[in-house]
Amino acid sequence: MPTDPVALMRDWRRMRNVLRAVIALACLWAQLIPLREPAALPALAAVFAVYSVAALLWSKLDRIQTSLAALFFEAVCFTVFAAYGSDRSGWIGSFFFLYLMMAAAVDHDWGDVFIIVGASLGFFGFVRSPDAEVLRRVVLITGLLACAMAYQKRKLQEWLVESARREQALRSESEAARDLERQRIAGDFHDGPLQVFIGLQVRLDILGTLLRRDPAAGMQDLKELQQVAKSAVTEVRSFLRGMRPADVDASNLVTSARRIVEYFQKDTGIAARFVCADAAVKAAPECGQELLQVLREALHNVQKHAKASRVAVSLEQAGKSVELAVDDDGAGFPFSGSFNLDELDLLRLGPASIKRRVRSLSGELTIESRPGHGAGLKIRIPG
Repeated sequence: MPTDPVALMRDWRRMRNVLRAVIALACLWAQLIPLREPAALPALAAVFAVYSVAALLWSKLDRIQTSLAALFFEAVCFTVFAAYGSDRSGWIGSFFFLYLMMAAAVDHDWGDVFIIVGASLGFFGFVRSPDAEVLRRVVLITGLLACAMAYQKRKLQEWLVESARREQALRSESEAARDLERQRIAGDFHDGPLQVFIGLQVRLDILGTLLRRDPAAGMQDLKELQQVAKSAVTEVRSFLRGMRPADVDASNLVTSARRIVEYFQKDTGIAARFVCADAAVKAAPECGQELLQVLREALHNVQKHAKASRVAVSLEQAGKSVELAVDDDGAGFPFSGSFNLDELDLLRLGPASIKRRVRSLSGELTIESRPGHGAGLKIRIPG
């Protein structure tokens, strides 16, 4: 069964054309056998049959068939045939109207369907026919169902349009966030590992000259370069670990945070302490993922900018919220004092990536800077 909307619509139009052709030929047969007066009825049935068969065989008539004029033409054919045609059992007229309502509900708005139903009821209210009572019931019941279907179809179309708009907005937001993350990663790599490798390359060039002039001094410089290379490996390892997504859920947030702090201490040599009074801190997986990424970025900033010797990380459950704090004894931020998220945005202070992540979680952020004596970062995320 096709799931493509275009294929479904094509199948529907094919089925509609077949049904209309069958009903049109049945109407023509009913008028010709036996031939009855007035002669205009067989002529109208013949025109309708030719139109239906042509639409079945010639796909270029699809646009005409879905027009409002085509709907009214078919409605006129139905009312004339049902009121004056030869259909003793009434089955052809009933099936004709069922087809008419089905086609109207799919291809037209509910207002057009309502007009056709109202006009048909009004017509059969004034026309005296043996089948008028039965047809009025068929028109009323089937028409109400068709109106409801057409109305729900319009609501569904509006919902689909709105969903498509939201999907596009989310896609644009996701692409913007991805671009910002790429810029942050590129900046971190440029300011971190890349600078180390550039410095290493420059010193290797100098080492080559030094070894030719003073081998003893060159060997001493080589030992220093070995330490620089080890530091570069540590820097790259820490950088790559920070790029990996954290495997976290609500039950292992504490363990994941403790592991990040332990890796930070191992990679950087900076004394790091993790404190959590609660055995388990509960948070939604998405919130936990973002919170751990904030912790990684905060520790990376400590390593890159703070020149700290000690850092303390605390995590706790505060009611339904989760609080994360990172304090260090480094150089602090270029500003002094304590500022919340709105103030940081207004003054354009603080790490942009962390601020963006906290705001996306509807959280609170406070940064306290003590230039020359360290800095503190506190985040509160609602549960």
